Amino acid sequence: MPFSQFAARLAGRQQAGLLRSRRQIDSPQGAHILVAGRQLINFCSNDYLGLANHPAVVQAAQQGAADWGVGSGAAHLLAGHFAPHQALEDRLAKFVGMPAALGFSTGYMANLAVITALVGRGDAVFADKLNHASLNDAVALSRAGFKRYPHQDMAALERLLAASTAPRKLIVADAVFSMDGDIAPVAALLALAEKYDAWLFLDDAHGFGVLGEGRGTLAEFGIASPRIIYMATLGKAAGVSGAFVAGEQVMCDWLLNTAHSYVYTTAMPPLLSCAMQASMDLIEAESWRRQRLARNIAAFRVGVQDCCELLDSNTAIQLVLLPDNETTIRIAKALFERGIWAGAIRPPTVPTPRLRITLSAAHSDEDVAALIGELKALLVLER
Repeated sequence: MPFSQFAARLAGRQQAGLLRSRRQIDSPQGAHILVAGRQLINFCSNDYLGLANHPAVVQAAQQGAADWGVGSGAAHLLAGHFAPHQALEDRLAKFVGMPAALGFSTGYMANLAVITALVGRGDAVFADKLNHASLNDAVALSRAGFKRYPHQDMAALERLLAASTAPRKLIVADAVFSMDGDIAPVAALLALAEKYDAWLFLDDAHGFGVLGEGRGTLAEFGIASPRIIYMATLGKAAGVSGAFVAGEQVMCDWLLNTAHSYVYTTAMPPLLSCAMQASMDLIEAESWRRQRLARNIAAFRVGVQDCCELLDSNTAIQLVLLPDNETTIRIAKALFERGIWAGAIRPPTVPTPRLRITLSAAHSDEDVAALIGELKALLVLER
């Protein structure tokens, strides 16, 4: 497509209001934030435990900068692997019950690392159709065969596995689905991996810190296996930044030597590893945060059950289904004007339009009550 046509198409999409935009936040992350001079109750963040601006985490980052500097200066395999990086990897592996762990700058990079390093041409990846985009991108980059099964459909997955002649098979799934809020049937996935001699790769970005006493989805269901590869991000419930992959030592050693998104990038600043240690102290010691979050989730679901259609989710991710894009955008804008920020999610990000509401342990009873009241009032007006 010539540049002139591309520019014209982009201008048309902008005029039609189809392009996404960003809102600048003028305060620290939290249950209450400042946007364009307005105080809002924030139901749009993944800061599930309210740790992103916790004084202990902030102080640990500040001390980490004083002790180790701001930048790492090099890739991990050169001069960029500091003592705080190693200490955090060791602690994360022990925390999630795995032999070893490897740190990454982002969850996206971690997903690229695992899939592209473990499979290639002639191999096959079996993926839930609602997996995160980073997992899909990683499969495409790996050049492995891409077999997608309907969301949570274990019978369809088994048919695909049984028909496959690929020498290496990798089952890939979100542990908690970011736009639906439901939890993968991890035990069933592992059973199929064992039956058909496949690896199982779980992206637990939205389960780590919350489920399984903070240890994640595997701990929630008491599941362990050497064929499981586990990834979790550190910028959601943990409130910091980065990600890690955990599993057998040989798998982590393989990634360290072959994964491009680990080998060919500057290491994460060591100060963030220091901050993450403080975050883990809080995750382990303050179970009341998870209890508070569970209470907020239950209160929200009960409060709106008579006025809207909710997806079946008991996690912090709550989805209000709406009939069309226009209604979704209109309600999200009206909530914003009333001091409540919730995400308007629509195709192609998801199959059907919805409000994505994320709850936090930092939300008070009054915050949740305000959300319920304003949402119910707006939905009544839409009828």
